[in-house]
Amino acid sequence: FASMSAHKIIIAIDGYSSCGKSTLAKELARKLEYNYIDSGAMYRAITLYFLRNQVDQADHGKVLDAIANINLSFVFNAQDQRSYIHLNDEDVEPYIRDMIVSEKVSEVAAIREVRSFAVAQQKRMGRKKGIVMDGRDIGTTVFPDAELKIFMTADPEVRVMRRFKEMHADNPHITIDEV
Repeated sequence: FASMSAHKIIIAIDGYSSCGKSTLAKELARKLEYNYIDSGAMYRAITLYFLRNQVDQADHGKVLDAIANINLSFVFNAQDQRSYIHLNDEDVEPYIRDMIVSEKVSEVAAIREVRSFAVAQQKRMGRKKGIVMDGRDIGTTVFPDAELKIFMTADPEVRVMRRFKEMHADNPHITIDEV
């Protein structure tokens, strides 16, 4: 790790949902004193904006208007050594993991304009190097030339249990079948 900290790089971690991308990315960022960028949180924040503002995803103009009114940033909290997603200067971390957002995020993230917006934001964040970013297309679409790319996977049963434990902490009524 010492040799990597002198010359800052981009570390891109790809993989399937709930296979440990974020866990690894956060720990790497902490050890290297890099910024951790949670690309999934970005899509979740955009989805939250769409839900709050009842954006009709089928209306191209409304989607473009929504994107024009979205400002995403990550704000580092020195107290707990974590970065939190802010949507238009509001810390939305407590809301983006809600089931309603989880159910819609894939649909919103599939919109071409949303993806273009998010990828442009991610590339901007990577210009200074010294970042660890995780997501499902970070090493291929966002940072194809990243100095270090990692692809993670896990057995489906392991992934379901990881997601169940994560969601159960906030929603004790959730079942494994729902996950």
